[in-house]
Amino acid sequence: MIKTIFLLLFAVIIIPFIAFFFDDPLLLVQKEMLMNMVYLMAGVAISCFVLSLITNNCSQVDKLWSVIPIVYVWYFAYAGGFDPRMTLMAILVTIWGVRLTYNFGRRGGYSWKFWTGEEDYRWEVLKKNPALSGKVRWTLFNFFFISFYQLTLILFFTLPMVVAYQGKDKPLGVWDLILALIIIGLVVIETIGDQQQYNYQTEKYRRKNAGEKLEGDYAKGFIDTGLWGKVRHPNYSSEQSIWIVFYLFSVVATGNWINWSLAGAVLLVILFQGSADFSENISLEKYPDYKNYIKRIPRFLPKLW
Repeated sequence: MIKTIFLLLFAVIIIPFIAFFFDDPLLLVQKEMLMNMVYLMAGVAISCFVLSLITNNCSQVDKLWSVIPIVYVWYFAYAGGFDPRMTLMAILVTIWGVRLTYNFGRRGGYSWKFWTGEEDYRWEVLKKNPALSGKVRWTLFNFFFISFYQLTLILFFTLPMVVAYQGKDKPLGVWDLILALIIIGLVVIETIGDQQQYNYQTEKYRRKNAGEKLEGDYAKGFIDTGLWGKVRHPNYSSEQSIWIVFYLFSVVATGNWINWSLAGAVLLVILFQGSADFSENISLEKYPDYKNYIKRIPRFLPKLW
């Protein structure tokens, strides 16, 4: 995970630099779109960092992961004159965000005191890593990665909308419809995966709290049925796919297969690789049978044979 983090920090600097010099120059309107949201992102990142110090809760960015992209995309749609393609993209991100916000909220991620709420257990585990242990090192990690890097990444994977502005005179077509349907389908898969995980964990903890013996599927401690019996991380798979497909709207709009806004999807894929490694290492320590689960079930892509 630590190697992945340093790779991400390196990539978030190098990729925009290369894109600036080798991709098509931005139009004035695109520059204004981008810079206005960069300023907003920086303000939000500083606020999250300060709140994390005050509350000793590093999940401030987690609360915004599904919310702030909606702000970005509707600003882009507004700045683009509510171009039909950009508006469609904003609607799709809103659907994605509502689902994710609901699921995060029902697991205790939000409270009326917005700065409180449940902290992701992985941050506490990561604090114990020798490379990050100690107040100074953890504070620097909190500032550069948890607060600034994550919010920069969130902005990055919405940026295909800025590129799509170049195709504002190109009407919506069949490919736009196909991409929209794929994203909606992936959101449905995430919803099913969320519900299966939620049902499993709710029943598991009900039995534990009632003093009942965990038997059958609950004895393992983790879900391995339904979508989770096809891939180990169905929601991670869908999440990466959603933003790759979202990028393809910029391809349809411009006719160019590669443009600088691909950086967001690439960085997100790298992040999920590291996050999956980290989460699975924790599960291996907690659940004896998880090793067999890894052997039986692929991580992101289901077996087609």
